[in-house]
Amino acid sequence: MIDPLALIHRYYQPGSDIERVLRLHSEDVTGLALELLDAHPEIKLDRTFVAEAAMLHDIGIFQTNAPDIYCTGEAPYILHGFLGAELLRSLGLPRHAHVAERHTGSGLTPEEIQNRGIPLPPGIYTPVSAEEELICYADKFFSKTKLGQKKSLDKVRSGFAKHGEAALRRFDKLHEKYGL
Repeated sequence: MIDPLALIHRYYQPGSDIERVLRLHSEDVTGLALELLDAHPEIKLDRTFVAEAAMLHDIGIFQTNAPDIYCTGEAPYILHGFLGAELLRSLGLPRHAHVAERHTGSGLTPEEIQNRGIPLPPGIYTPVSAEEELICYADKFFSKTKLGQKKSLDKVRSGFAKHGEAALRRFDKLHEKYGL
């Protein structure tokens, strides 16, 4: 068992704007992920891991350039999951790293990565395990710019529709499996 907040505070000054954004967003995602886990006892998931990984899924945002959420790094924001995964792997947390790198959107397929010109190395960027899927799904209901405000299912779906049929279909499959 790890202390996600202690890990976050290795990279984020407690009380800073960026730490507050990351922490509050991650707490919202964690809360929903655990609520969904409890609502679906038929899906046997590792509750401790879900709580830890949901708190850490966005740990790489500080390395990106997203001034609206106080991120002053150099990398494009779309790489935050990959960068967070690299950081988590360096800490000996490979399962947590998979959640970080596979949660963006409803996952990113090789075709989407190529078509959108996303500078990611070859890899798997769609959720594989049930824990990865659950956290990916829960994350879609919370933004980092409107902290504490849960999006409606219709709003989440309309956001995915902008990214094409495949992304929306992947999200809808996650909703069928994990939605309330």
